[in-house]
Amino acid sequence: MSPDRMGALLLEADLVSLFCIVVVALLAPILSALVPNRMVPETVLLLIAGMLIGPHVFAIAQPDAAITLFSDLGLGFLFLLAGYEINPQELTGKQGRHGLFTWFVTLAIAMVICIATPDFQSNQIGWLAAAIALTTTAFGTLVPILHERGLVETRIGKSIFAYGTWGEIGPIIVIALILSTRKTWVTLAILAAFALVAVAAALIPKRIWENGMHLPGFFERNRDTNAQITVRSVMVLLVGLVMVSALFDLDIVLGAFAAGFVLRFLIPGGDRGLEHKLNGIGYGFFIPLFFVVSGMAINPMAVAEYPLLLVLFIVALLLVRALPIYVALRISPETRDMDGHSRATIAFYCTTALPLIVAITNIATGAGAMSADIASLLVAAGGLTVFLMPLLASFALKHIKGPTQDEPGESPAPRKDDI
Repeated sequence: MSPDRMGALLLEADLVSLFCIVVVALLAPILSALVPNRMVPETVLLLIAGMLIGPHVFAIAQPDAAITLFSDLGLGFLFLLAGYEINPQELTGKQGRHGLFTWFVTLAIAMVICIATPDFQSNQIGWLAAAIALTTTAFGTLVPILHERGLVETRIGKSIFAYGTWGEIGPIIVIALILSTRKTWVTLAILAAFALVAVAAALIPKRIWENGMHLPGFFERNRDTNAQITVRSVMVLLVGLVMVSALFDLDIVLGAFAAGFVLRFLIPGGDRGLEHKLNGIGYGFFIPLFFVVSGMAINPMAVAEYPLLLVLFIVALLLVRALPIYVALRISPETRDMDGHSRATIAFYCTTALPLIVAITNIATGAGAMSADIASLLVAAGGLTVFLMPLLASFALKHIKGPTQDEPGESPAPRKDDI
């Protein structure tokens, strides 16, 4: 077969796979809306559909190189938007510091649990990867849920941000330090170099913007034209920092998350128009594609082979994330006056996990440190938490608001004084 014909066949296969994925992405929100009270999140349906059309079930679609690149961009968009939502002042405040300390406690508990679990002890990185996965919070996945339920500006929402953010930042840094095959001092030097690049990506445009007499006017005139200059600038920032993280042999989520921080630094007051466009690009195409491709990695036969391990992982998540956060909220002077239902709501939301589990298991399996079956099971467990934890949180929230209130997401956002 000629190279041209082989290339044409590969392109056709990629287009078939891409078509199946976009069809799934279209149907998922429709089906989710048909479920009473949206009890099954769209993300869960995307994962299930990805599993069904993927190579382990019907093999209609394949995660080839081109599809994988789109998926990586979806992961990048997810972390870009998550980093953009974070207020650095809240991270360095008292509650943010409590969130950081609590994350270290969760990491210690996770290591103990994984050491005691034989299935995670194939080698050193295998159980470490599982331990790090247990400490994650799917902050990027939570943000749209919190917006939908009107919780972002409430006291509960701010606590979720304070504790949940460290559930993404902490694992990202530890992934680079512990799961790397380099010496620790080399990794630290590379992280420092990457930090300098990120700082430069923030300060240089800021200085140019402040000293460029005609630049602000040019951006203002062309932000909504065919040039879409602000969107293109964000894409340069995102792809640039993701490229740098890849060149430094760091996980791309670090670059994407840093891009979100830089973007918030450049526009601290926010930009509704730009946010609307980025949400359209991200949630309209790239992010759902990432979740579908993540579902393709789930092997239902592997999950069926280790059903007790699946349950164990979810129980471990509750012990590692939910319980310490609940206790920390009870002890912290800023939140000790909260009732038990409020603390449970925050703890359950912060136990939602998935995107980082995908990244961690990809690194571990790529290094031969974790079997594909165990990785598949961890991804499936992470997908279940996207359904289970917000559901448990909504039940706890319902008790706070009272039985006469409508379900979250169907009523106006609760007032700040109500929660």
